[in-house]
Amino acid sequence: MGVVEINFDGLIGPSHNYAGLSPGNLAATANAGATAHPRAAALQGIAKMRANLSLGLTQGILLPHPRPDHDWLARLSTDYAAAAPHLKAQALSASAMWAANAATVSPAADTADGRCHLTVANLSTMPHRSHEWPVTLAQLRLAFAHPAFAVHAPVPPPFGDEGAANHMRLCASHDAPGVEVFVYGVAGGPFPARQHRDASEAIARAHALDPARTLFVQQSAEAIAAGAFHNDVVAVANGRVLLAHEQAFADRDRVYADLRRLLPEVEIVEVPAAEVSLADAIGSYLFNAQLVTLPDGTTTLVVPEEARAHPRVWSWIERHLAGNGAIRRVEVVDVRESMANGGGPACLRLRVVCDPATVDPRFLVDAAKLDRLADLVGAHWPDAIPAAAIGDPALVARIEAAHAALLAALDLSDNLTINPVR
Repeated sequence: MGVVEINFDGLIGPSHNYAGLSPGNLAATANAGATAHPRAAALQGIAKMRANLSLGLTQGILLPHPRPDHDWLARLSTDYAAAAPHLKAQALSASAMWAANAATVSPAADTADGRCHLTVANLSTMPHRSHEWPVTLAQLRLAFAHPAFAVHAPVPPPFGDEGAANHMRLCASHDAPGVEVFVYGVAGGPFPARQHRDASEAIARAHALDPARTLFVQQSAEAIAAGAFHNDVVAVANGRVLLAHEQAFADRDRVYADLRRLLPEVEIVEVPAAEVSLADAIGSYLFNAQLVTLPDGTTTLVVPEEARAHPRVWSWIERHLAGNGAIRRVEVVDVRESMANGGGPACLRLRVVCDPATVDPRFLVDAAKLDRLADLVGAHWPDAIPAAAIGDPALVARIEAAHAALLAALDLSDNLTINPVR
């Protein structure tokens, strides 16, 4: 097949719940305490992957982590039964479903050694995510064990790194050298900036990127304060196309000028604040969409149902399509359970440009494997998790049994059952 872009979606885990653990993520905090539906959430994610396959895209999968994280609780000198309620919630979090935060990826065409480099995100800003990286690292080192890849451990704290959600790549084609854009934050009113410039610079060095084709761009304070906790809530790029909100970057004119200098064929699609406000963008997740290139070359935007339901956002999309703009097609998916916890279609996937033949086939999916996964989810995932059930031993037992069944079905029980040593 050769080099293609593969979307590795996070399968939404059986512990998916609404504990409201992420300050600055307006959807997550607004829905804190609501009843979550893990089975429906996972089936929605599988349907999204199936839709990607129907578009002719190559699709991969990353797995939910063992939950609760008993190793993490043990290092806090407690266990799940005795832990304080907030620690129970943090140990049970299913937030690894948002694979865009798993790692930062630089394709082989951009690196000095001609390998695809992945650096696992430390996610150190938020306690419930800070203990994800060991299992993520184990998965990525298994999925990308081929010599075509280099998988790096995370940047050490306190330099916060939240992965591909704050990283973009623009290129003439996926197999051509690209321009890598690292977006970092400084401040955003009451909300923490999660991506540090020091972390982004460390990753660029580890990946041996060409400094002349690497940009470090500051996210606007207005965007962070409005609830754009990651850059991919206000901007997304693929191939030659950058789709960005007018207020995404602190110095947008400089960003655009640098991109046009480094990639003259770049197509910048800016959404004016007068037509779609930051509040509109964040409420609809217009930018937290999958921007993909179909096999026939068509640039396509995969948006959540919430974007179609938002009058101003959908009007802008329709005008852009009617004007024969850079984005020629829009697909709509239902990921309502993920959206209610603050993650749209783009949050659920990690993009890796590589030859699929170099990837462990257990992490690639086709329609038949998705059917088997849907059957497994239907049989093992809890139907509902009310907030009051988070400490229920019976629920914990069911979550752990569901995870074990998943690993067995994918022939990964011997590889990923035990939390790796840090």
